[in-house]
Amino acid sequence: MPLIETNWLEEKLDDVKIIDCSWHMPMTKRNGFTEYKNQHIPNAIFFDLDENSRKDTDLPHMLVDINEWEKIVSKMGIKKDDEIVIYDNSDVISSCRCWFNFIYFGHNPKLVHVLNGGLKKWIKENNEVTNNIISIQPSDYKGFEKKELVKNKQSIDQNIYEQKFKLIDARNKERFDGKVQEPRKGLRSGNIKNSFCIPFNQCLNKDKTFKTAEDLKLIFETCLENINEKNIVFSCGSGVTACVLALAYSLINDKYLPCIYDGSWAEYGII
Repeated sequence: MPLIETNWLEEKLDDVKIIDCSWHMPMTKRNGFTEYKNQHIPNAIFFDLDENSRKDTDLPHMLVDINEWEKIVSKMGIKKDDEIVIYDNSDVISSCRCWFNFIYFGHNPKLVHVLNGGLKKWIKENNEVTNNIISIQPSDYKGFEKKELVKNKQSIDQNIYEQKFKLIDARNKERFDGKVQEPRKGLRSGNIKNSFCIPFNQCLNKDKTFKTAEDLKLIFETCLENINEKNIVFSCGSGVTACVLALAYSLINDKYLPCIYDGSWAEYGII
């Protein structure tokens, strides 16, 4: 159950760890942490997507190492058997990236959920919000890496010829087709050879909730002959919206564990 509804969270508000992972594209000039301090779901902890990514690279949102991840999660007071609900207030559904991170680092996937519709739907339904920031009792979190859930550039290049997995890009069609410039400087336009394109917004309704399983099946069938395939890898501009597709696909294939190309076009498209 990777996706949960607002009524589910309302009933379990005191029984789960809640994470606000709001992150916004730089051109929006919005700050997720500032917005979190103004209002958030009660008991929510903030997860800074930029701050909690690798610092020794120019590539955005790259996964940290296991030791750093354990420090990050321990500071959040989360334990290995905690049930987690992640939400955001972002047009790019950044909560899905945090969802992926927890699964990659060994948290039980059955205990990690994304709130459908995020903070906007929560507020629209007149549920409680607060500006109170809870005090956190640090934990001693221990994880492990599921390295098979991440592809690097070498494996992406090899796959162009070996075709061991299908690569699906979450960027919009104009970027994928190379008809517009990339928003990130220093990148060429275009796509990875033999990859497919499903813009992540196709999987979402206007209110940023996920479409029904029936609709998602029709969307993924444009790229996949069999929606029960497990060898699917998702890519995007910087590793965020790839995770939106990964979650969407997991809604129609419950055997699928999210797999992404972490560097995505920010790495592959370097001129």
